[in-house]
Amino acid sequence: MVVDSTHRLARWQRFWDKQAAGYDKHMTLLDRVLFRDTRSWICSRARGQVLEVAVGTGLNLEHYPAGTSLTGIELSPDMLAQAHTRAADVRPDARLAPGDAHALDFPDASFDTVVCTFSLCAIPATDIALAEMSRVLRPGGTLLLADHVASSIRPVRWIQRALELVSIPIGGEHFLRRPSIAITGDESFSIEDIDRFTLGLVERLHARKVF
Repeated sequence: MVVDSTHRLARWQRFWDKQAAGYDKHMTLLDRVLFRDTRSWICSRARGQVLEVAVGTGLNLEHYPAGTSLTGIELSPDMLAQAHTRAADVRPDARLAPGDAHALDFPDASFDTVVCTFSLCAIPATDIALAEMSRVLRPGGTLLLADHVASSIRPVRWIQRALELVSIPIGGEHFLRRPSIAITGDESFSIEDIDRFTLGLVERLHARKVF
């Protein structure tokens, strides 16, 4: 089981290293067409000590409010290298480091805010990643999530299911996940705001950790 998990993680890392060169161009298009103002919607709600899980190439960095103390982790070295380059221009105080969403290298209750955008769709074990985010978040802290999710329209979900036949084996990317369900069903969180749009394909969530 450990060998399989290690192999899967290494394959996931290699895949995202290969995507790094064209990632910004691809995501800029998606931001404009599908995701709209989601990065600013998410990051403007961050406060205090902030952890961004799967920081990618750092596309969120410029959206965080002044006064926040930002830490970002990323599994892909190539993506992280681009994030460091971007941070030098827009967020030189950010602490960016290699990290695995399945095993966050921080003590319990370390952060006031945890952010994860457009990454839970491809993190292999979503339940483990969400549990780790909850673990490092202080009581009263803020969890901010955004992702493409299973559409609220049935014919669109059929298309998403067909896409997964290719996307999951190649890059581990899921189109039918909806992480908000796990959070809304977790009594340790209170939902402050949730928004779903673009044919129900995009969802963003602001939750507060109660205990």
